[in-house]
Amino acid sequence: MVSGQVFDSRGELISSAIVEVWQTNYQGFYDLDGYSYRAKLTPADGKYEFSTVMPGHYPARVCQHIHYLVTAPGHHPLVTQLYFSTDPVFEGDPDKNYTRDPLITSRELVRPVTLVGEPKDLHAAVNFEVVLETL
Repeated sequence: MVSGQVFDSRGELISSAIVEVWQTNYQGFYDLDGYSYRAKLTPADGKYEFSTVMPGHYPARVCQHIHYLVTAPGHHPLVTQLYFSTDPVFEGDPDKNYTRDPLITSRELVRPVTLVGEPKDLHAAVNFEVVLETL
């Protein structure tokens, strides 16, 4: 489960945001013929969430990631990516190794992955907050 909120630069939730996400499947392949592993979310309260698989690695990129395009009226659009602290590329230390992917410009893009749920129904959870600048 991936969840988060969309804020403006004053810290207020943006209720009119559109969050578009896309990623590979667990084997590292994009669905170029359909819409698998793609979503357009329109959270009325500025909060979003979606269930997905951990994206796979693929030859042109180093780290597992989910692409984001976030837009809202009166705000600059944001194109960014979410990375996972559990990615084997980081060898257990994303603070030290996040620069192994040249497209990761900030350690803040690498988010913790936690296990949530009951013992018989555990799943991974990641939180990714987004901030948009006002025009």
